[in-house]
Amino acid sequence: MERNDVKASVPVCNTILEQLLVLAPTRGRSGSDLRTAVGDFLANVETYLRADTWGPPLDSIFDLARLTGMTVYQLEEVRKVGAALTPILLGAILVQNSMIQFILATQCRMIADMTFVSREDVSVIQQIMNNAFDPMQELAADDMDQATFSALIALHAALVFHLAQTARPLPRMLSYEFYAALPTLVIAYKLYSDASRADEVRAENKIVHPAFSPRIGHGLSN
Repeated sequence: MERNDVKASVPVCNTILEQLLVLAPTRGRSGSDLRTAVGDFLANVETYLRADTWGPPLDSIFDLARLTGMTVYQLEEVRKVGAALTPILLGAILVQNSMIQFILATQCRMIADMTFVSREDVSVIQQIMNNAFDPMQELAADDMDQATFSALIALHAALVFHLAQTARPLPRMLSYEFYAALPTLVIAYKLYSDASRADEVRAENKIVHPAFSPRIGHGLSN
């Protein structure tokens, strides 16, 4: 990469990776490994960019972020920060796009490990990922970058298929409304004939106190 492109690319790397450290859990060994990897990368970023060897260390960083327990939603915020950048030089634009592609790949890997409890949860994730993939696919098509476009389409299709297969056996979320505020134990018994699912009702509706639940809420269809 040329000198001017390197200089323009450094702020892109700094912004995205610093936001990654802000949102990723950084406690424990996995967090320490992530901080060390990001620090090493940023300390040597110009060397990596000039030699075009920045791919493997970036791949390692995003994999370490996944191992810290970072969520798809947190990584999506990092992606949005990266997508909002407006570099001008071609080298910096390529670095920006590549980092976003690393994020998309990492999000897909995270989703593969997720456990879903309802179809609505799957739909939310699918909509988030569709919104993330669409602009990158359009950009690759506009740039006539066939290899990147094909890779993005294949990854997106694999994700959609996985989510469809995951959602198929899951119950739907249904709304309920009672005549008065009831304890979660009573709601669980009325909805499921099983008072032991009271904690599930509380978690699904983010109820503050189990003795005073809102009259309106959501429950699983089975």
